[in-house]
Amino acid sequence: MLLILLCAGRAAAIIVATDSVACDSSSVAPVAIAADSVAAREGQGSAPCTPFAPQQLIVPGVVIAVGAATSIGHWFDPVNEAVRDGMADIRGDHYFHADDYLQYLPVAAYLGMGACGIKSRHGIVSRLMAGATAYAAMGIMVNVLKYTVKEPRPDSGTRNSMPSGHTATAFMGAELVRLEYGTGYAIGAYCVAAGIAFCRLYNNRHWLNDVIMGAGIGILSARIGYWMLPLYRRWLKLDSRGGKAFAAVPAFEPGTRSLGVALCATF
Repeated sequence: MLLILLCAGRAAAIIVATDSVACDSSSVAPVAIAADSVAAREGQGSAPCTPFAPQQLIVPGVVIAVGAATSIGHWFDPVNEAVRDGMADIRGDHYFHADDYLQYLPVAAYLGMGACGIKSRHGIVSRLMAGATAYAAMGIMVNVLKYTVKEPRPDSGTRNSMPSGHTATAFMGAELVRLEYGTGYAIGAYCVAAGIAFCRLYNNRHWLNDVIMGAGIGILSARIGYWMLPLYRRWLKLDSRGGKAFAAVPAFEPGTRSLGVALCATF
């Protein structure tokens, strides 16, 4: 469940997300778990933003163009099949499904590194807005292409292979890390993203051009998030003088056996 409430003036933006978890009813206490809130301050004054510049389209545009060009006709099929067969020789009967979870590692690093004392360009509120916008843009582009192109998967024939959503998610997170913390930290994030792309091929879930397209979409999505950030800061008056507070409150609801977190930003 996702609930968003925005109020005008000096108000709060509240986001609540819950996810149901299976629990043994005998181990559930009759009261909710109390949790301390963790607050972080959004810096005063104007933080550096990333306005749109045409040259920023070059890298994601080239990667997406390569992914699109290799999907037209069947001229790239021999390469796709050679990669698939090579991965089958390496894999044998041993699959590695941790990529279903590790795809989110760069995004988690993007949101959490600042809280660990690593210098970031923006406060947590701005990072949340840029990250949420990037994720929404990535989800739209990935799903529109999946159900428009209808490329069969190499393992099952299900017609939603192009592009790789796992790869897009990982590369989006890696690019967010680069934009926020710099190239040094992004090297590790991009290594993780490349590993996710490899795993999608290794597990026979995608063709080579699927992961190429996913990588390009992920990078572009992250940049869209930062291009929109100056507008958000102006609309929400985040550049006005005065403190901006952020708090995160974990919670547990025994009635529905759900875990959740409430995020509150005051500006």
